[in-house]
Amino acid sequence: MDAVLTVFAKKMEMQRYSPATIKTYRNNIRVFVNYFIPANPTDLTDEQLQEFIYVMVNERSISQEYQKSLLGAIKLFYNLCFNRNIRIEHLYPKRKESKLPVVFSTAEVKSILDGTTNLKHKAILSTIYGCGLRISELLHLRIADVDSKRMILTIRAGKGKKDREVMLSPKLLELLREYYKEYRPTNFMFEGQGGGAYTARSVQNLLKQAMYRAQISKDASIHTLRHSFATHLLEAGTDLRFIQELLGHSHIKTTTLYTHVSSVAKSKIPSPLDLL
Repeated sequence: MDAVLTVFAKKMEMQRYSPATIKTYRNNIRVFVNYFIPANPTDLTDEQLQEFIYVMVNERSISQEYQKSLLGAIKLFYNLCFNRNIRIEHLYPKRKESKLPVVFSTAEVKSILDGTTNLKHKAILSTIYGCGLRISELLHLRIADVDSKRMILTIRAGKGKKDREVMLSPKLLELLREYYKEYRPTNFMFEGQGGGAYTARSVQNLLKQAMYRAQISKDASIHTLRHSFATHLLEAGTDLRFIQELLGHSHIKTTTLYTHVSSVAKSKIPSPLDLL
């Protein structure tokens, strides 16, 4: 199986899939192949593929997002490795889940950052929140992407292979300069101990540690800082179109999700209790 997964990964690399997608799809196919051991994937019928998805959805209760990810990986796997075009479009979920993102309050973000005494960790968390970055964008951020004259941070090849620019906070610039003087990164802005890019797991762990110190028990991830960036901008009166550009969303519909978690409009609605 390792040999097959290696071939699959190499073919995805040649088609310029992102490292994150390659890792996710490799893991998905490992789950898929393990389910049918000792059967060979080339011998599986469309009916068996459908049965696999049925079990994952109804017995293992996977999420809609994971279901779509599994199906995407399986379809690409057969196409690239066996030149077989399988028809599984009918197995995609028809109803979209409507889950609101978890968001930190501004007080919680301040508590997280103030309680982070390690300069590098504080710079990482501040950059994600201050610029609304995805974790992959932070990990690939380079020193040359910081333009202190224009006060702009350039995000290169973000989701969808699109470049974009975001504002560079004076407070963040000062913090990054302090961090640079102490750690002296050579290429990536945030490098691991042995050089090269910092790892996603390390970033997730340092947020968990910061949340523990701040006594915040929300079911949050590093992406929660990005959600909080967007929500807090909206609550401060920033136009939704600008937020869309800063986040790198292709469609405004994606950005409007934050109107559902923003407290601005809701706070102005009188409770019927106050009308008694």
